[in-house]
Amino acid sequence: MSLQLGTVRRLLGQANLPLADLTEAHLEHFFIHGSADAPEGVVGLELYPPAALLRSLAVARASRGKGIGSALLSDAEHYARKHDVQEIYLLTATAERFFASRGYDRIERDDAPPAIRATQEYSTLCSATSVLMRKRL
Repeated sequence: MSLQLGTVRRLLGQANLPLADLTEAHLEHFFIHGSADAPEGVVGLELYPPAALLRSLAVARASRGKGIGSALLSDAEHYARKHDVQEIYLLTATAERFFASRGYDRIERDDAPPAIRATQEYSTLCSATSVLMRKRL
């Protein structure tokens, strides 16, 4: 299924997630739930084996509470394992409980590996008050 940048950007924007740096190249590691023109959810990764940044996880407001976020997260983790990723990192301002209930641990921001710290999401797009979380796969 071919993803359209505008469609992904629209869903991420509705969830107030960072998208200023999102390009077509990022879509190689993005997945949706639902149809390509009207996805119910989206998740993306930036791969830096042995680490990855969970770039974005968003579920359309009307589709929340149906397990779509959990399914997308599971798909992203499976994909990461297939690409030699041993740890997934993410930054969140609002979903710490969701990710903690799925095995992600809060860690100090300074504990992120250099590849993660070098991303635009880590260095400029997410506020310094965002929580850094990690899951070892």
